[in-house]
Amino acid sequence: MEFIAHVRKTGKPQSLQAHLSGVGAKASGSAAKVGLACQGELIGLLHDLGKYSSAFQAYLKSAVGILNQDEDEEYVDADHLRGRIDHSTAGAQLLWNWLSSQGSLGGLVGQALALCVASHHSGLIDCLTPGGEDAFGKRMRKSKERSFLDEVLAVVDPEIINRARTLLQMPELVEGVQSSLARILQSDSAIGKNIVAQQQVGLLVRFLFSCLIDADRVDTADFEKPKVARNRMHGRYKDWSVLVERLEAYLAKFERHQHIDGLRADIAQHCLEAAARPRGRIYTLTVPTGGGKTLASLRFALHHAKKWEMDRVIYAIPFTSIIDQNADVVRKVLEPADAPESRGRIVLEHHGNLTPEQQGWKEKMLSENWDAPVIYTTNVQVLETLFGAGTRGARRMHQLANAVIVFDEIQTLPVNCVHLFNNAINFLVEQCGSTVVLCTATQPLLDRVNPILGSLRIPDGQELMPDVKGLFAKLKRVDVINQRKPGDWTNEEIADLALAECQRAGSCLVIVNTKKSALALYRLCKPRQMVPVVHLSTSLCPAHRKRILRFVRRCLRWKVPILCISTQLIEAGVDVDFGAVVRFTAGLDSIAQAAGRCNRHGERETGMVHVVKARDETLGSLTDIKVGQEKAERVLADYEADPGKYGNDRIGPDLLAWYYKNYFFERAAEMAYPLPPPETGRDDTLLNLLSGNELATNDYLARNPDAPPRLLYQSFMTGAKAFKAIDAPTRGVIVPYGKAGRQLVADLCAAFEVEKQIKLLKQAQQYTVNVFPNMLSALMEAQAVHPVQDGTDILHLDPRYYSPEFGLVAEPVQLMEALIP
Repeated sequence: MEFIAHVRKTGKPQSLQAHLSGVGAKASGSAAKVGLACQGELIGLLHDLGKYSSAFQAYLKSAVGILNQDEDEEYVDADHLRGRIDHSTAGAQLLWNWLSSQGSLGGLVGQALALCVASHHSGLIDCLTPGGEDAFGKRMRKSKERSFLDEVLAVVDPEIINRARTLLQMPELVEGVQSSLARILQSDSAIGKNIVAQQQVGLLVRFLFSCLIDADRVDTADFEKPKVARNRMHGRYKDWSVLVERLEAYLAKFERHQHIDGLRADIAQHCLEAAARPRGRIYTLTVPTGGGKTLASLRFALHHAKKWEMDRVIYAIPFTSIIDQNADVVRKVLEPADAPESRGRIVLEHHGNLTPEQQGWKEKMLSENWDAPVIYTTNVQVLETLFGAGTRGARRMHQLANAVIVFDEIQTLPVNCVHLFNNAINFLVEQCGSTVVLCTATQPLLDRVNPILGSLRIPDGQELMPDVKGLFAKLKRVDVINQRKPGDWTNEEIADLALAECQRAGSCLVIVNTKKSALALYRLCKPRQMVPVVHLSTSLCPAHRKRILRFVRRCLRWKVPILCISTQLIEAGVDVDFGAVVRFTAGLDSIAQAAGRCNRHGERETGMVHVVKARDETLGSLTDIKVGQEKAERVLADYEADPGKYGNDRIGPDLLAWYYKNYFFERAAEMAYPLPPPETGRDDTLLNLLSGNELATNDYLARNPDAPPRLLYQSFMTGAKAFKAIDAPTRGVIVPYGKAGRQLVADLCAAFEVEKQIKLLKQAQQYTVNVFPNMLSALMEAQAVHPVQDGTDILHLDPRYYSPEFGLVAEPVQLMEALIP
């Protein structure tokens, strides 16, 4: 019998031997980054071992038409059997049966490798369920008749099984994992009850799983779509020296017109000098807003990557609006017009949520694996890569090894992810050789939270700037005025203040906490017709926001009065320079970020930032903002009592440090990612599920007192399904903004080829609004959203529900108004 793994649309089959060998080689290359090459090769060789069964071969050949219903006895109803023939357990059982008899360490290696193989279509399965059931043991005890283990061992290609047996007998198969555990234990004294070490062992398993998943998907896609394979870079990138030269040539053109230009040059120079520091460390880059962190951090990253021969540079950014801006700048530098061969092959911009988390095969083919030298992505994507469910995000985890990872605006990290994030970053740095840079004007003191649950390990002297306090003093360009008053401010009073400041300073930016507040203020200010008024929120698609920001910047450049009313999206990293800012009370870090949009380039003697408490604003369940408000009000009161104690600066490093101490103390109980009973059957935390899983372990051992000890008790799948990088996951909807947006929707509705959809979906990221579940339900009920094609879950919006002023709305606007370009 010819054993096949896949069949191309043209009818050409891929042999199972070729697929297993190819996946083994690819997984080995990825796992070698953490010294586990033979482990990677072994799980690649055995991941589809069950496909040697006659049942699976009959199913596959019937599905692709090799077997004919009328002529072949082996023919089966493939549609009925789809997903029902187990082809992943056989390889897992082989690994477990062989290694579990080799002592506790062999059992750990066997369990880790078997988990990867058994889970390669589902996402990592639970070792124990939260209720203490032995999910892993149950899978390994599956009858050989149902897993086909004995049958496949009798017919497997000799080259595959002989190589697998050779690897199984290699001492380094167990010793390599032992070395990894030793490195983890160098930082954490014992695994046992050590939460940090246990989570990092789980991350090591997920890393191997990532190597397998990506190797499997790439090998399959490259066979089925040769055109895609020819365009894949496989890590063969432009030499770092070329990219460094391009950046240095760009920086050399900067002229120093203002005092701040010299300070920005000094910051970039410090980053250049720091690039020679050791790899595999956590560094901080603490620079006030407007200090030129984007290019300065890129200078560090490229020079550091060149010196230490690192694989890629990854920028993780909290908001897609910042990615739009920063990626455009960096693309112009690293993909210049005079180097057309680099176009689209240096900077990969990966964000958006066009497809739901539970993807079908067609959408999976469109996913990215971060195969580029410079990646711009979101914090959400990185967190999903480290902790999310399924295989889509997990396949990218190995690309985080041997990388320079820059977290821009790190203060936006969700508070419930603090300990999980800290332990994962320590893992990437200490076990995977990556260098991490935490970049912000408001460092959130992640190294000072509870170390038992996980704090960042940042030794003294890891700040890239030699004198942070001195730098803040030199870059002070605004006065923050605490305008809070008894009874707070009505929207009418805030509108009066904003318009008055616009007349006084020539321009004013108002930053609010909710979309509802932004709309209310806009509707108050717009009819007065004193100055142009614009509105910005995430209800507008990126292309729409970009157009408004271009208009705003033109007005600012030519000194045309303008009033901009925006949600928080504008306050982190968006390069605008207003004469005055009004900020609704929020966390002190948000106030500091808002101040960075005022007198940004130092062209005025002093900018004015007014902090007001809005009487009419309702925060509801926005806990981050509510707690931030409360703690900001407390530390601002402390400041008023003794300004000198805090360097006479309401947004300086001393008061920010005091703010974060108060903020983190208040929210310490939330940092382990609490899970309510509906998620796990009782009160628990995600940190516990992904580390020692103590509650489930106690239940398991109480029922099985004679059970052999294991080191892996995690509820991987339950934990991953419970994880959400944001509290209310959004769904991307493509909107028909302008002529280009309407044409894009039409093209997507007509497109059938995957290669064409890849290009269109990348374009569609600029025309996508992320919608919360309650709004999506309302739009669906109104029949305002539709799939672009039957069989896909990619949605587009009825034009009547997109306003040229407010973006996506719940009620239809006039048709002619909606069609304004």
